[in-house]
This record gives sequence, structure tokens and C-alpha cells, in this order.
Amino acid sequence: MPAPKELDPSTSITAYWGSELRRLREAMGWSQQELAKRTAYSTSLVGLIETAARAPTRKFAQRCDEVLETGGTLIKLWPLIVRESSPAWVRSLFELEWEAQMLRNYQLAVVPGLLQTEDYARALTRAGRPFDTDQQVEELVTVRMQRQRLLDRPDPPIFFVLLDEAVLARPIGGGRVMREQLEYILRATARPRITVQVIPFEVGAYAGLAGPILMLSFKGAPNIAYMENAEDAQLLTDPSRVDALSAQFDALHSCALPQAASAALIEKRMNAWT
Repeated sequence: MPAPKELDPSTSITAYWGSELRRLREAMGWSQQELAKRTAYSTSLVGLIETAARAPTRKFAQRCDEVLETGGTLIKLWPLIVRESSPAWVRSLFELEWEAQMLRNYQLAVVPGLLQTEDYARALTRAGRPFDTDQQVEELVTVRMQRQRLLDRPDPPIFFVLLDEAVLARPIGGGRVMREQLEYILRATARPRITVQVIPFEVGAYAGLAGPILMLSFKGAPNIAYMENAEDAQLLTDPSRVDALSAQFDALHSCALPQAASAALIEKRMNAWT
């Protein structure tokens, strides 16, 4: 077997992470093949990650921590990889979400990123980026999963979600993925700071059909709105535009079912997926 490629851990966070994985593996006296066998990943993937040719996913980091009995060393370093690989506007959104006291998100077509399961996010990303490599897709999924740590904090922001019923009916990833996704949303609504309400088809035409809205509210600072399309995204700070979108969100809220009725509709849609 050829000697492992020498790697300078100071060149990047991904290189440092790969060198730590190698150090921990070698401390156990394991080969790359042995680590691959114990984690149920391929030997080639282990090699790529140890040489910084590929960034690890969150699941990979967790699994390596388990089998190497590290006490969580690798998963603690993993968020740094996400920050390193994210575009500037994504990093800005991450930082603003972490500072926000309240998030209000309306979605017309898909589940909000903060509530997506990994399989749902992967199916959605692959469909939206058909020419990306598998590695590029996984990197984007990893970024999205990292964002969700926001809701696991001891003091998460208040999160109001409005969903068009179409979100529950669109078969992204197939029946199993959709069932797991809607079940995940129902579990999320059990958290005291998360509210999910559905705007049913019966409402007909309403202002929200123009597109999604994300509003971020802060203590002692003006609100910010986040808008995105197929090509890019932008953070809006102009008070006139932000206030108009905030008013639109409040108007959409009046179209939604109460929380209990929304949960019942989500459960009905969930049970229809097989």
C-alpha cells in the first residue's frame, strides 16, 4: 500500500480536520481500510478526507467520533469547515440568524432550510443543481444542516413558519423522504419557540404567491429581510422595503390555519405518503 500523502494541516481548516482524523486513526493502530469498515464508509472516501480532497459531512464526523471514541473532537471542529466553504452571503446570513431574536419565514414551494431533513435537503439540492458533482451537492447539504444548530441552542430565536399547503404535497425525494420530512416538522412544532402554520389550498389566490419571505428581527436594531432566487441571494436593510415585506408577512398570517388545525393537516398529508 502506498504511503499516505503528506498534508500540511496549516493550509486550511479542511486540511487540519483531515490531519486530526489521521492522527486519531493511527493512534488506534487502524488502517484507512479498518476505519472505513468500522464506519461503513468507503476506503477511498476516508483517504480523500484525510488528504483534504473532500470535506467531511456531519454524519461522517459523528460516526468517526463514535468508532474512534474521541469524545466529540471531530464534530466540534466540523462547523469550522462549513464556515470556510460557505459563500460570503451565506456566512452573513448564518451570523445574522444567530443574532436574531425572532425569525419569520414564509415558504410557497419547499420546506424552510432550518426545518429540512438531510434526505429532503439532498433531493432538493440535487434537483436544483443538476450539473454539480456529488461532492458539491454534499457540501451544500452540509451547510444547510449546519444552519439548523441554531434551533438546538439553549436560547434559540422565536421561529414563526408559514407554509403553503403545496409544500406538503410536492413529492421531493419520494414518499419515504416526504413522510419523514413532515414527521420532522410535527416534532419541531413541539418545541416552545417554533410555530408552524399552513395556508390551505382553499384560500385560493393570495399575496404570498409572489414568493418566499424571511424576516429577521433583533433587539435594539432594525429588521432585516432575506430574499433569494435561482442565481443569488440578498439581505435587504432599506427600511421601506423591509417594512413592506414585514407587513406582507403579517397579512399572510391571517390566511393560515390555527396551529392545531395546521398540525392536523400536516399529519394528514404525512400519513398519505407511503
